[in-house]
Amino acid sequence: EVCACGRAQASAVYQVARLARARGVPILADGGISSPGHIVKALCLGAGAAMCGSLLAGTEESPGEYTYSEQGVRLKRYRGMGSIEAMKKGSDDRYFGADAALKVAQGVSGTVQDKGSVHRFVPYLVQSVKHGLQDIGARSVVELREQLYSGQLRFELRSSAAQREGGVHGLHSFERRLFA
Repeated sequence: EVCACGRAQASAVYQVARLARARGVPILADGGISSPGHIVKALCLGAGAAMCGSLLAGTEESPGEYTYSEQGVRLKRYRGMGSIEAMKKGSDDRYFGADAALKVAQGVSGTVQDKGSVHRFVPYLVQSVKHGLQDIGARSVVELREQLYSGQLRFELRSSAAQREGGVHGLHSFERRLFA
């Protein structure tokens, strides 16, 4: 990690949201959002929205060419905004690199699995966030905020054993489908 300053994303979102709330400024969680659960966590920590660049990268509407893995899985090229490839296409201004002789990557390029159309994927994300709020006991983001700032909403640390037990375990094999 080239530019990491040592602040965990969750802590950063929470601390900034606390200060921004006092001034009526909404905040956007950015960095590491790779599942609907991360969106729910960002909302729980006070974010008003979450950047979902890599999460939406495999959709038909996102830029990038399609390829196939050796196993026949359809993949799409992904270029993070801080990658050298993106900087060469003009994103270097946002990383203070427009006049720099040497470009230093602050992101990555790679491939992500095809996710189909955003018209099918976004409803999956919306429903997943609704399920997350339901599991927490909040009927809306407004109610979630009330729980956060009243102290009713709490996070717990889970041991690695609890994380393993909370996931798929004890099966010889399984298929993970995002939605049907």
